[in-house]
Amino acid sequence: MTGLASEPGIALAGLGVALALAGLAWLASLARRDASLVDRIWSIFIAAAGLVYFVLLPAPGRRGLWMLTLVLVWALRLSLFITWRHWGHGEDRRYREIRERNEPGFAWKSVYLVFGLQALLAWIVSAPLLAGMQASGSAGWLDAAGFALAAFGIVFETVADAQMTRFQANPSHRGKVMDRGLWRFTRHPNYFGECCVWWGLWLMAVSAAGWSGAWSVVSPVLMTVLLLKVSGVRLLEKDIAERRPGYRDYVARTNAFIPGPPRNAAR
Repeated sequence: MTGLASEPGIALAGLGVALALAGLAWLASLARRDASLVDRIWSIFIAAAGLVYFVLLPAPGRRGLWMLTLVLVWALRLSLFITWRHWGHGEDRRYREIRERNEPGFAWKSVYLVFGLQALLAWIVSAPLLAGMQASGSAGWLDAAGFALAAFGIVFETVADAQMTRFQANPSHRGKVMDRGLWRFTRHPNYFGECCVWWGLWLMAVSAAGWSGAWSVVSPVLMTVLLLKVSGVRLLEKDIAERRPGYRDYVARTNAFIPGPPRNAAR
């Protein structure tokens, strides 16, 4: 049976690498007093686990190389973008709030509250890479569909991030709502693209291992829940309407996640 139980040592090696990187990030966060450093390298935790699977599994094959290439491109792009966006801005306000809620002793508590937890989540998200790289069957239409969906997701979120960056760089847009480009059709095109990446990789895992690889659906499901209900849409929109008066109107006419035509197209 292809799955986590069939290669426990390799699976745990992936977790070990993610935890080791998280430990290094934690040490850096102590020096900089910035727990939000974890956001800059979280995608690297996943890519590192995938690289471990590719190296240690006996025959990851061409499909494994495709999957590894996708996740490396995704991880490096996201890590570099978040690092560039937050450079020189200090600790993100979300992590400042976590720090304030967990003082005194947050420096030690962050080992498990932030860095250990993020490493564990990254390992779970890497599940399709483990499932897909264990099987050596020939590629089929499901691989093509999964690769196309994942590649689309990378491009979609890259374009969305670039559009938002240009919008925010214009001083005349201060306090205004970004409702142009991809952001006209969904309030969170970057998150939609992110989910496409992991659903696409899961399709490739299913193509590789059949239903015995379907267990790795935990990855895209977890990513979707996190982005919609935990650290993504819900958290970002908690108070944004108070800071940007036009955001309520934007919400009324624009889908939160899946792209669609604005409900007031005449605007």
